[in-house]
Amino acid sequence: MYNKPKFRSRREFIGRAAALGLVGTIGSGRLLSSCSRSGPRYEAPVFPDIAPDGQLLRAGVIGCGGRGTGAAINFLNSGPNLQITALADVFQDRIDRCRESIKKSHDVDIPEQNCFVGFDAYKRLIDSGVDIIIEAAASHFRPRHFEAAVQARKHAFIEKPAGVDPVGARSIMASGRMAEAAGLSVVAGTQYRHQRDYVETFSQIKNGAIGDIISANCYYNRGGPPTIRRQPGWSDMEAMLRNRANWCWLTGDSIVNLLVHQLDILNWFFEKYPSRAIGFGGRHHRPSGDMYDFFSVDFIFDDQRSYHGTTREIDGCTNNVSQVIFGTKGYTNCQNRIWNYDDNVTWEYGYPLDEDGRQMTRVAISPYDQEMINLVTAIRTNNPINEANTLAYSTLTGIMGRVSAYTGRDVTMDEMMNSGLRLGPTDYSMGPVPEIEPAAPVPGRAPSS
Repeated sequence: MYNKPKFRSRREFIGRAAALGLVGTIGSGRLLSSCSRSGPRYEAPVFPDIAPDGQLLRAGVIGCGGRGTGAAINFLNSGPNLQITALADVFQDRIDRCRESIKKSHDVDIPEQNCFVGFDAYKRLIDSGVDIIIEAAASHFRPRHFEAAVQARKHAFIEKPAGVDPVGARSIMASGRMAEAAGLSVVAGTQYRHQRDYVETFSQIKNGAIGDIISANCYYNRGGPPTIRRQPGWSDMEAMLRNRANWCWLTGDSIVNLLVHQLDILNWFFEKYPSRAIGFGGRHHRPSGDMYDFFSVDFIFDDQRSYHGTTREIDGCTNNVSQVIFGTKGYTNCQNRIWNYDDNVTWEYGYPLDEDGRQMTRVAISPYDQEMINLVTAIRTNNPINEANTLAYSTLTGIMGRVSAYTGRDVTMDEMMNSGLRLGPTDYSMGPVPEIEPAAPVPGRAPSS
């Protein structure tokens, strides 16, 4: 097992973090890009197994579905003197289930007066005395929730993606800059950047283990998502929110909502973002909503290197959630192995031993716990980290691919950075949603903005 690092002082932690590249790795990547194979050897950071003790930190959860509940438990797992003190959601039943799960896992009682329901519930949660927000609501709402939190000077964990459209993703960027200026820490739900085997593999690639990176492929192919059938008495808005996995304005479609993880990994390893995309997709099996079933997109960089991404949500097909990067000397799965072109393993991540001395097949600390450990550590050591920008750019990469597939044309990152495209209604109430048509876009005819 990994030994838990013990820091005698804030100065010692910051000194070791800077030496190991911790700040750059879990922050904006500035330290990463300062190293190269011709310069100093890059060393992978050593993440703490548990956040240091310190002043009580109170967190509130915005969006109490499965991911919000899980993130709340990860936060409580991450160190001592931490509390979940408030919950917010548009539905009372989700709050009730979240309260029950937190009570069962950590024996924490969240008082009813700190449970807020409605579209403005996030405002009341932010004003309830929390220090940190855990934002896991439907992706459409993330930019406004994050902006309000930063304006109130709250640290934040924000789930992926950064939004569903260019306007929302750029809002995350702007709020991220405000957070940085205010000395706030922001960690995103792109958890692979906090997963120790991925971080060590990045170090190997950074130091030339596969030579120069040439190209890559990534996949998020799985079965179809559940369809929540509309119940009597539900308004259009409630029916969409309950069935949000099938509506583009709520999730961004699967290329943004799911493949964003793999896009983020490849952008991280390439250390840059694609400049344009050309792709296609379609819909054959989805019984509700307006989203596609599959996407296949080429993402091209300004130096003409490229990677290909696919995502598919159809039952009865081969599933694959992975990525591979090809270099001049070999290739890697980005997680734990490197091969040469004779298919011989040239490097393998050394997983820790379990209590019986047997080799484990996973990292010592779950990346979902690790991202919270890193967030709390940054706050308590006054060493802010900020992942808003990397999340926003990876989200824009997915949006660029989606717009290309929807319209059937080449789309550039410059277009996304200047686009006024905004999805979804402007009025939030449990009533009709006339702006949203339950029909999938048709390439060649779909508007691009």
